[in-house]
Amino acid sequence: MAVVSRSASEPTLSLQADDFALFGLPRRFALDVAELDERRKALQRLSHPDRHAAAGAAAQRVAMQWSVRINEAWQRLRDPLRRAAYWCELHGVPVQADSNTAMPSDFLLQQMQWREALEEADGDADALHALRREVEAERAARLQRLAQAIDQDADPAAAAAQVRALMFVERLLDSLHARLHEAERLKAH
Repeated sequence: MAVVSRSASEPTLSLQADDFALFGLPRRFALDVAELDERRKALQRLSHPDRHAAAGAAAQRVAMQWSVRINEAWQRLRDPLRRAAYWCELHGVPVQADSNTAMPSDFLLQQMQWREALEEADGDADALHALRREVEAERAARLQRLAQAIDQDADPAAAAAQVRALMFVERLLDSLHARLHEAERLKAH
């Protein structure tokens, strides 16, 4: 049972819809987050259990399930890496980050150099900030390549490889931010 719209201006929810279709968006990497947020609000209003109170408990349970489905889809589409991984999956090329860790040797070498620089910085906030800027620049460049792989080239294999690389970069940035936080905390005392 699907929650359906009550007027021509409201979307119709379909159980078969992928996340992009659910939000009425094209299957693209680039999207307007504000538009996504507005569509989420509209869908939440449409599926709100109170709106289906007159239809009984079963209809309210279905509406609650739709509310959960909408939130899960919104969270997936809102996050660039999750959105890209989902796009790859929809195109038959799952990212398989746990089982496919093969990376080009130049990228692996860069990762090792960054990890060494992180260890050598050892509380040096200036060195950590410089490293963060370098890694964030790499992240921005890879996000651009990811957008091209999806939106211009429609190449799920290339997109999946970029997602896997970006997952490494994100983990490094998480470590860097933790070290920076600690270095700044120690500097303040």
